[in-house]
Amino acid sequence: MRYFLLVAVFSLLLSCNPSVENSTEILQSRIDSLQKKLDHVYAPGLGEFMSSIQVHHNKLWFAGTSGNWELANFEMEEIRESIEDINRYNTYRPEIISLPMIVPPLDSLESAIRQKNMAAFKSSFTLLTYTCNNCHKATKHAFNVIRIPDKPPFSNQSFEK
Repeated sequence: MRYFLLVAVFSLLLSCNPSVENSTEILQSRIDSLQKKLDHVYAPGLGEFMSSIQVHHNKLWFAGTSGNWELANFEMEEIRESIEDINRYNTYRPEIISLPMIVPPLDSLESAIRQKNMAAFKSSFTLLTYTCNNCHKATKHAFNVIRIPDKPPFSNQSFEK
């Protein structure tokens, strides 16, 4: 008798609630709607990230050769962040398979900056620049040649310490 009463109460409670299947359909509809919105959210392309890296590469040179090690470190970290963002937002690009080749030159630069060693900085920066070009060659973008800059990218920033 107790079992029968428990089943009757439970059945009554279930009949008062909307069906689980209906709730699932509503939730799926909301998920689909949000996914459609996400599909149209802007994500920077590889070119935008590379342009950003190029600016930081330039600023890194002038900061380092001016002995402004704090700014040089900042610019180097900006390059690292851009590479992380490329790996996050441009996973569909086959070129990103070559990105790890940039890590050793950045590590070398980090060491030179930490030691405030101008000779090591210039050598590491040259290696970084060559590595950028080697990556461009490996990804069939050899037409995009990077070089050690001779002019600061902005006239409104001082690179002096």
